[in-house]
Amino acid sequence: MTTSVDSPLLTVEGLTKRFGTRMACRDIEFSLWPGEVVGVVGESGSGKTTLLGCIAGHVTPTAGRVWFETREGDKVDLAALSESDRRRRLGHDMGFVHQNPRDGLRLDVSAGGNIGEPLMRAGMRHYGAIRGLAAEWLGRVEIDAARIDESPRRFSGGMQQRLQIARNLVTNPRLVLMDEPTGGLDVSVQAKLLDLIRQLVADLGLAVILVTHDLGVARLLAHRLMVMQDGRIVETGLTDQVLDDPHEPYTQLLVSSVLPL
Repeated sequence: MTTSVDSPLLTVEGLTKRFGTRMACRDIEFSLWPGEVVGVVGESGSGKTTLLGCIAGHVTPTAGRVWFETREGDKVDLAALSESDRRRRLGHDMGFVHQNPRDGLRLDVSAGGNIGEPLMRAGMRHYGAIRGLAAEWLGRVEIDAARIDESPRRFSGGMQQRLQIARNLVTNPRLVLMDEPTGGLDVSVQAKLLDLIRQLVADLGLAVILVTHDLGVARLLAHRLMVMQDGRIVETGLTDQVLDDPHEPYTQLLVSSVLPL
């Protein structure tokens, strides 16, 4: 059973996370549809990374539900999954692209091994088929397939990020979570990586939640934007509408600080 485009892939209901007396997320609610890219923007400390962590299962919410429709057609609450189920789900239906690619790679495993491991977790056992897919995906992320046996430690930061993307996409996930995927890279490297991400998202029909502080990145990749302040979503809408005609004072300040209105 596959998800209908008439129903959301992900539905977040009343998501709240409290760290002691600090409310990192406050009653967050939204839906994400198949093939949609939603950007989450806001200043540091606004709660956007905590929100992503709660959806991924890296952070346990204080309250709320995160309903996700699997490729089998079942609806599961990601916030209530056990650790083993969460890991299986992340390797099967979901991917997570870290800002620092070293957090999402096995640095002691070859480039091909990094791509092959998720395939093995998904049940593939034929070495030749795994290696062939790994080589194919290296090419898709613009890494020379001749480097399949090299350590990621020998790759540049941009190449490591592309390898992390390949590792996350090789199993054809339905949802990919991205935490500042171009952060820390040189501008020229960022531009190439953004073009690659945009092309892969379009080609594969991925649903993506993109956390970024860079409104230019959000404009390029996101169909819809959510603006967070003090743990709340204070404004949401189509990306160009939010950036070109922000309604909330906080959004106006955020946009005017980096973009000409």
